[in-house]
Amino acid sequence: MYLKQSLIIAVTLVIISVTAWELFWRSQGVYPTLDDNEALWAVQRARVEKATNNNILLMGSSRVLFDMQLDQWQEQTGLRPIQLATVGSSPLPIFHDVVKNTNFNGTIVVGVTPGLFFSTTNPDAQPWQWPQSKVDHYKKRTYAQISNHLLSIPLQKNLAFISEDQGVDGVKLKELLGKISIGNRVVDSMPPFHEFGEIALDRNLKMKQITVTDTAYANSVIKVWQFFMKAAASGPPPDKASTMAFFLKDLKKFKARGGQVILIRCPSSGSLRFGENMGVPRANFWDDLVKQSHVKAYHFEDYESLKNLKCPEESHLSGKDAAYFTTEIVKIMKADGALTNLKTN
Repeated sequence: MYLKQSLIIAVTLVIISVTAWELFWRSQGVYPTLDDNEALWAVQRARVEKATNNNILLMGSSRVLFDMQLDQWQEQTGLRPIQLATVGSSPLPIFHDVVKNTNFNGTIVVGVTPGLFFSTTNPDAQPWQWPQSKVDHYKKRTYAQISNHLLSIPLQKNLAFISEDQGVDGVKLKELLGKISIGNRVVDSMPPFHEFGEIALDRNLKMKQITVTDTAYANSVIKVWQFFMKAAASGPPPDKASTMAFFLKDLKKFKARGGQVILIRCPSSGSLRFGENMGVPRANFWDDLVKQSHVKAYHFEDYESLKNLKCPEESHLSGKDAAYFTTEIVKIMKADGALTNLKTN
């Protein structure tokens, strides 16, 4: 009898506590979002195993995630791409994984963010380590991990307090503890970094509307990009020779089995674009990559309909402009014969 009463009391207290905690964060403007973690990425990577030469894979960094909208791709081609791009990452580890570990011989669209694409081949460096960790998770994931991810989706969709947003927007215990300043404790000098995108189950990502409408919010993200640019300027230079050699070797192998690669340079603007022009000038990096790759390539600055697009936080397009960019770039590719090997509408 006492055990039953204790159990009822414990369960009641848990329900009350969880409800109160959830309502508190809802009152602070936090709402449920999906986590773009390695488990979500692995679901899309698994689709590559059964993909045919009529499929499209998207790879790159966060610009491919924000700027390549899957709905518009599907509207224009009848095909919905598999989104494998990852934030803050070089596309080389994921491209290498697909070339080496699958028989896929369809079309791969590789987004080139120069500062990341040409950054490094050092496995311990963040632009390499982050995407490689996703590849490693996919290879080693267990049935228990797959089940845990599937079971977590309803919770992620309905509970705000389990969000895995990083930095200033994080509300999980680890994130909250990291915000506590005790005495003279040294804290990260990086400016507060707001999450500014929302992802779907198929990893279609759109910019949060607050980034478009709230200048202060957008400027807070711009400060982070400026922080990274300053760090890059004082750090080692881009490793162009190593990254080019690594990519071209995989590209040769992929072409040999009938695969097609398309290179895309998504928009950037403002001070970030100025910094890119200084640190990774187009002629020395993008143009040389295109020349040596011998593949179809599309730079946003080469088209009147695209070159004046402005990024709210200088590096990614708003949801509206991303839909427009995707529609236009696919039309350009179709007109250029880049998608003739696909069974398009």
